[in-house]
Amino acid sequence: MRVVEHTDLPDDVESLKQLVVTMRQALAHRDLHIEHLKLLLAKLQRARYGRSSEQLDERINQLELSIEELEATQVQELPSIESPQPVKGKPVRKPLPSSLPRETVSHPPVPAESPCPSCGGKLRYLGEDVSEILERVPEQFKVIRYVRPKFSCSGCS
Repeated sequence: MRVVEHTDLPDDVESLKQLVVTMRQALAHRDLHIEHLKLLLAKLQRARYGRSSEQLDERINQLELSIEELEATQVQELPSIESPQPVKGKPVRKPLPSSLPRETVSHPPVPAESPCPSCGGKLRYLGEDVSEILERVPEQFKVIRYVRPKFSCSGCS
C-alpha cells in the first residue's frame, strides 16, 4: 500500500471516493493476510507440542516476525484520524427471564419491632436490596432471590 500525502490527493470528489475504496480494500486484504498468518502460527504451535523439530521452531519464529512486521507497517501507514470513542458505562446485566420459578430468601438484619441500637428510637422501613442468582437444579433452573430489608432510625437518622 502506498502512502498518500495530502498534496497528492485529487481535487474531485469521485476520485477521492475511489481512493478511499481502494485503501479500504487494501487494508481489508492485509487484515485477512495477518489473520491467515496468525491461524497458521497457531496451527504450527499446536503441532510443535506434538513433536519437537528445529525446522518447525524456525518456521514459527519466521511467521511471528512477519506478523509483527505487518502489524507495525499497518500502524505506521494508517492516517491519524481521531474519531470520538463511544463512552461505555458500567455493564448492565439483563434481568433473568420471568418464566423461571423463583424462590425468595429473606435476611432481616434485626426484627422490625426492635429499637435503634444507638438511641432506642423506632426503626422505619427504607427499602430493600434484592439480588438474584441463577441456580441449576438437576433437570431445571430456578431463580433464588435474596432480599435484605433496610431500616433507618427516625430519631437519630
